Amino acid sequence: MALAEAPGSVGGATRAPGRARLLSLGSVPPPAMILLGIVSVQVGAGLAKHLFERLPPTSVVAIRLLASALVLGFLARRGLRTIVRDHSWTSLAVVAGYGIALAGMNFAFYQALSRIPLGVAVTIEFLGPLSVAIVGSRRPRDLLWVALAGAGVVMLARGGGDVNLAGIAFALVAAIGWACYILLTAATGRRIPGTTGLALASVIGTVVMLPGGIAAGGGAVFDPWLLLIGLGVGLLSSVIPYSLELEALRRVPAQVFGILMSLEPAVAALVGVLVLGEVLSGRQWVAIGCVIVACAGATRSRKDPPEAPEA
Repeated sequence: MALAEAPGSVGGATRAPGRARLLSLGSVPPPAMILLGIVSVQVGAGLAKHLFERLPPTSVVAIRLLASALVLGFLARRGLRTIVRDHSWTSLAVVAGYGIALAGMNFAFYQALSRIPLGVAVTIEFLGPLSVAIVGSRRPRDLLWVALAGAGVVMLARGGGDVNLAGIAFALVAAIGWACYILLTAATGRRIPGTTGLALASVIGTVVMLPGGIAAGGGAVFDPWLLLIGLGVGLLSSVIPYSLELEALRRVPAQVFGILMSLEPAVAALVGVLVLGEVLSGRQWVAIGCVIVACAGATRSRKDPPEAPEA
């Protein structure tokens, strides 16, 4: 899933700070990089959902966070060595909150994913970034985007089929977690530059989730094959999108980035169909479309998007 906020993005678009690149991306068009990043995140979520057959969601979250923490910790190893010496306790407390938000957001999302289709979970979760984008706005048209997104969620909640209220509730909690995550991303980025803040937050999130993940999964958590799949989830959901989106943000306006990121619920729904066999009803597709239009509209209407602390 998605992990942080891009400048002007409704979708919580960029997912990590720093300048490390895994690929040489200079010749790839920015829209293609953005779409590839979206696909990577959603395929990672689909792969995580396949793990639910062998492990409970809590264990999958723990493995996914552990994989991200290992990779990001390696990339930020120099900064992590001196982080206590170089930063105040207030800054470290903000990062701790950041890590807890990261853990809570992923826990709620994976719980939702175990109960409702991927496209539906991602669509509802997008209410978090949408709320951050329009909070404090006095423009009447932003009320239209709120109403449109709300109508889409109501349609999903009353759509029947594979959708259940517990899954909807967890997705709403994930949306709240994503909103908190975005705000704490900004606060962390102002205090700790580069990848160090996110790396430390990932370590903290892993520490929070790992005991529960081990207790829930038992000995299966240490299965080498499952751990390898979990590493793949971490790479697809975090590291690969980081490189793609950071490079794209250097070459396209923030609003263009945000509008393209608004396609994520549709991509999630398509990945759900192709990877998980989650066929949605016409009503659910219409509901997803409502949220996409609301996110794109809210992004486009922002005159002065805030600078991202990370990308």
